[in-house]
Amino acid sequence: MKVALMHEWLVNIGGSEKCLASFNNVFPGSDLFTVVYDPLAAASMGLTGKITGTFIQKLPRATRWYPRYLPLMPLAVEQLNLDGYDIILSGSHAFAKGVLSRGDQMHVCYCHTPVRYAWDLYHQYLRQWGLQRGFLSWPARSILHYLRLFDVISANRVDHFIANSRYVARRIWRTYRREAAVIYPPVDVDFFRPGAGRDNFFMVLSRLVPYKKVDLIVEAFAQNGLPLVVVGDGPDINKIKKLAAKNIEILGWQPSEEVLRYMSRARALVFAADEDFGIVPVEAQACGTPVIAYGKGGVLETVNPLIINGGKGPGGSDYIPTGIFFERQTPDSLNGAVAEFIRQEDRFDPQALRRRALYFGRERFEREIRHFIQDRWREFRSKGFSPVREEVRGVPWE
Repeated sequence: MKVALMHEWLVNIGGSEKCLASFNNVFPGSDLFTVVYDPLAAASMGLTGKITGTFIQKLPRATRWYPRYLPLMPLAVEQLNLDGYDIILSGSHAFAKGVLSRGDQMHVCYCHTPVRYAWDLYHQYLRQWGLQRGFLSWPARSILHYLRLFDVISANRVDHFIANSRYVARRIWRTYRREAAVIYPPVDVDFFRPGAGRDNFFMVLSRLVPYKKVDLIVEAFAQNGLPLVVVGDGPDINKIKKLAAKNIEILGWQPSEEVLRYMSRARALVFAADEDFGIVPVEAQACGTPVIAYGKGGVLETVNPLIINGGKGPGGSDYIPTGIFFERQTPDSLNGAVAEFIRQEDRFDPQALRRRALYFGRERFEREIRHFIQDRWREFRSKGFSPVREEVRGVPWE
């Protein structure tokens, strides 16, 4: 079977690009199609197949200004010709699943999320960019309405959905009314590993954008006075620097080796976002570092909360606590969890945390993706290129 990989855009290396690298490992040498790509980013991932961009690739400063070309992306992906392939494997959080295919091709979409800024974060997005009212408000609302329509239509072009968490699978059902298998994304547990000891600081590792709520964490630690190290960059960095007190160090972007050094030495990772999956909390656990997290979203599937007052977890004596949750995205709620963590800190075993994280490794992800696609392809072929199993107009299919 000849496989085409379809990716949103390949400009920076993040969680979805790590999934793409694993797809390439499962189907080595597969050709890649994407809206826009940076050749240096592609080379750093060791992609060996042909890479095809869209007409957006030729627009001014495409690898920097690609967010400005968002309204053109639905049209762009529909111009890609994937006729020469048996299977299309798309990794999508926006437009990749919208590629056109024939009836004798099977399209599997690994969905990181339905388009969050067009659905769940729609009103937050308008507030963030000052688009709730004024001259630009209605054009912005119209574009996002158009993107929602394309998002639902393009979902019908997918034969099988895979979600990166049960949380996202529920959102896929709510948005598209489609069922999705769940295969958790790969985490580099071989790179993230425990260090020689612990230092007296808490850590944030995040892109500095509004929905990550790093400003909330900085406000909380400015109040409690505990040492906090913030690693990451983004448009909110100046805002966060203004909020920081003397006990808070804003390091900006750091290379992977420095990230590992801080992660393996921190008392705990602090995580305040409502994420679809959240790779960073798993990376922290692989380092033996506990997690203090907002108790919503993907962390409910990756972080085992500490059971207080002598209760037992769902696994009984085998239950491994790996973090503490706070209930509301407020400084007071977070500081309550930090205080509880300090009281219970000796109950977290770094080696047990790492054992919990090892489940989310790359080998497991690639094995599950391979088996899923092979099984679905056999079914697809056996049914005459049709996933329909029931009787058609009263006549049995087989």
